Amino acid sequence: MITLTPHATEQVRSLVAGKPGAALRISVEKGGCSGMQYAMSVDQARPGDVVVGESGGRIVLDPKALPFVDGCEIDYVDGLTGAGFKVSNPNAKRSCGCGTSFET
Repeated sequence: MITLTPHATEQVRSLVAGKPGAALRISVEKGGCSGMQYAMSVDQARPGDVVVGESGGRIVLDPKALPFVDGCEIDYVDGLTGAGFKVSNPNAKRSCGCGTSFET
């Protein structure tokens, strides 16, 4: 399953504040330098989605994405090169330099 660091959970809560039932949706799409890329958006859970986390700090996933992200840790980083969610994916055999795409 996917885990969120405390800092990432705090950021998800901030993103969904004032949006009842909203969560961070994580998708995996074809594209990017390495073949697959992550997509994230604020969304509602849909029938059949996998829901991870607690109220206010939840992630929703389409079941098709789960094999690509199972075991991932998601953190939120804020540094000199920018701020955003960082996915540490143990399933990735290779990833691009910017960290937004991967190959399994």
